[in-house]
Amino acid sequence: MGKTIVIANQKGGVGKTTTVINLAASLALEKKDILVIDTDPQGNLTSGLGIDRDSIHKSLYDIYTGRFPIEEVIIETAFQRLYILPSTIDLLGVELELVNKEKRESILSGAIAKIKDRYRYIFIDCPPSLGLLTLNGLVAADSILIPVQCEYYSLEGLGLLSRTLKLVRTSFNPALDIEGILLTMFDIRNTLSHQVAEEVRKFFKEKVYHTIIPRNVTLGEAPSHGKPAIFYDSHSKGAQSYLALAMEILYEKRTR
Repeated sequence: MGKTIVIANQKGGVGKTTTVINLAASLALEKKDILVIDTDPQGNLTSGLGIDRDSIHKSLYDIYTGRFPIEEVIIETAFQRLYILPSTIDLLGVELELVNKEKRESILSGAIAKIKDRYRYIFIDCPPSLGLLTLNGLVAADSILIPVQCEYYSLEGLGLLSRTLKLVRTSFNPALDIEGILLTMFDIRNTLSHQVAEEVRKFFKEKVYHTIIPRNVTLGEAPSHGKPAIFYDSHSKGAQSYLALAMEILYEKRTR
């Protein structure tokens, strides 16, 4: 059976979608079937993998409303072994539509259970807020991967996220584990980046990945071409760092 990992952080702009796209693509290169789920109404994960959102006729919205089973909504991407459950702007209305539905926080979990054994990893990309969409991701996941931008305000956001995880474990998903903490947008020339990295390691210890994602132009450019960085510029530092992260996750190595 595969493993479901939610990529979440209530702070925006930390590299959640970038991480899902590039980590998933790197693992798919290792001949693993990978599914990514776009739970953000903005649909950046969907467009970042080269899918025209206007051409989508079935999306995650249809899972929440019960119009289609998950098997009919998952589609192939242009990249071998990489599949996606896409998002459209319709997701904006989900929270209001499901306000009176019982167990609404477990809808995604129930859908994933039907197809979980078909994929080595399932990655859930969440919006930067603690609403019903993010809650469904946290309830559905075996573990959470937390991208942390190497800046001061990220440390404040981690405290808030820790309280959220405690709430989710207490009320909905007691087995939710921290898969790992990923340092992103690291600038080797910036003293603050080093200080933030040191503080995060001090607090989370072995949960922090050895791999650090640097600030890199390729990681910013690749989505506009509908490609993961490894298919846009495989020799870039950004692409290589996510390949290293994939190996670290696949073989569960966090050696220093």
